[in-house]
Amino acid sequence: MQTDYLFHGIRGFERFAYYCYRYDMASKEAQRRYKIVLFYEKYGLNATLEAFEISKRTLYRYKALLQKGGNTIDSLEPKSKAPKHPRQSAVSKEIVTEIKRLRECYPNIGKAKLYHLLKPWCIKHDLPVISESTIGRVIAQDKDKMRITPLRIDRNGKIKPKKRTFKNRKPKNLKAKPMHLWAVDTIQKVSNGIRRYIMTLVDPNSRIAFAVALPSKHSKHTRRVLEALIDGVIGDVTITAQPKAFAILSDNGSEFMKEFDALLQEKKLTHYWTYPRSPKMNAHNERFNRTIQEQFVDFYEDLLFTDTELFNEYLADWLIKYNTQIPHHSLKMKTPVQYLIENHPECHMLWTNTIA
Repeated sequence: MQTDYLFHGIRGFERFAYYCYRYDMASKEAQRRYKIVLFYEKYGLNATLEAFEISKRTLYRYKALLQKGGNTIDSLEPKSKAPKHPRQSAVSKEIVTEIKRLRECYPNIGKAKLYHLLKPWCIKHDLPVISESTIGRVIAQDKDKMRITPLRIDRNGKIKPKKRTFKNRKPKNLKAKPMHLWAVDTIQKVSNGIRRYIMTLVDPNSRIAFAVALPSKHSKHTRRVLEALIDGVIGDVTITAQPKAFAILSDNGSEFMKEFDALLQEKKLTHYWTYPRSPKMNAHNERFNRTIQEQFVDFYEDLLFTDTELFNEYLADWLIKYNTQIPHHSLKMKTPVQYLIENHPECHMLWTNTIA
C-alpha cells in the first residue's frame, strides 16, 4: 500500500511529505546543522551558543546557507574539502619506469630496498634522488600497485595468472553489541589416524559459548552449525532491523570458506577474517578452546571417536552449566546469562528447557 496517498487532497500534505523525505535522506551533519538553526530561531543566540558549543560566526554561516538554498536542508550538506587543484606528482616518467623495472626484476620488493637500488641509477642519469616515502606513493598510485603475481599451469596446460583475493579483515578496536558478533574456530583431535573436529562459537561481549562435534571439517558441516546459530540468534529485534550488524569472525581455514561463507553472503551478513598466523585476533575463542579442552574434551575424548552423538549430548549439558552456572573473571564473577540479563535486557534470550 502506498502511504503517500493516504492523505491525498489535504492542503499542504504533499509539500509536508516532500520536506520529510528530504530530511530523512540528509546526512547526520546536515540534520545537526538544521537543528541548530531551528533552535536559534526559537530560543535565541546565547542559548544556542551554550547548548551546541559553536561560535557565532558558524551559526550565522549555517543560517545564511539555509536562506540561500531556499530553506532546504540540502543546502546545509557539508561540502567536499578536497582541493580544487590537487598537486601533481613531480616524479619523472623515467624514474617511474625504472621503479617498475626493478619491481619486475625483484618481484614485489619494498620501498626501503628500492631506494638503495634506485639511488645510484638516479645519480648516474643526473636525475633527482627521491625519498622512500615518494617511492611508496609512486607504487600506490600505479593501477596495479606494480605488483607481480606468479603464473600457474592448470591441468589442461594453460597458463593462468594466480588470482589474489582480498578478504574483509577484522577492523582494529572492533566493538559489537552482545549476540551481534560471533568468533568461531575448530578444534582438531587425532586418534589412530582418525580425525574429529569440534566447532566452537563465542560471543566476545557476553562470553556466551556454544560447541558441537563434527565428523569432518567440510564446509557443509560448519554451514549447518552456522544455520542453527542464525536461526537462534537472528530472531532478536535489533539484529533483524539491522542484519549487517550480525557478523562472524573466523580464521582462514577451509572449513569457513565455500558453503560456510556462501551462507553469510546469502543472508547478507558480515564475515570478518583474521590475518594469517594471527591467533590473537581471535583471542576470545582461542581462550574458550583451551577451557573446553581442559574441562570437558580431555575427559570424553574416547567418546568423541566412538559415539559422536552421545558426545554432543554430554557437551550440551556442559555448555548449559558453562553459560548459566560457572562465573567468569572477565564478567566480574558473573555467569554469561546473568551478565546479559543485568546489563543487556534487550537481548530477549529464551534458553532451552532440557528437563524431560
